[in-house]
Amino acid sequence: MSDTNHTTNVTSANSANKLAIAASQSTPSVTADWELGLLRMQGDSYPENSFEFFGPIIGWLERFLQAPPAPLLRLELRLVYMNTSSVKAMMDIFDLLEDAHKRGVPVCVDWYYDPRNERVMCLADELREDCSFPFQIAADA
Repeated sequence: MSDTNHTTNVTSANSANKLAIAASQSTPSVTADWELGLLRMQGDSYPENSFEFFGPIIGWLERFLQAPPAPLLRLELRLVYMNTSSVKAMMDIFDLLEDAHKRGVPVCVDWYYDPRNERVMCLADELREDCSFPFQIAADA
């Protein structure tokens, strides 16, 4: 099944660089707020083409991390399921955050999981191992 039904809306203006991707059956919703330094992803992630789906997200992060307009970049995750290519894309995102952190850019990850889904908690914990920036894993209330 194709996931080309997701809608991407990227707005680039002086102080309004927002990213909004609506959730589809196989992709999470994504919202990014430049001024708040907040990137949120929520839902399942098994897109047919991970490069195409995650490209705008990685592009937004790269632009933000070059000259952060906010005092902190916070990545908030509420991902239910991730296929292998989504995990790879998430590792690329964490590599960007790690590089920024080493340059002194404040970044953090807050990964919330359904307490009934221990596999997601284990995945988040495994991904956290290679990160030196603040990375919190918590059960979603």
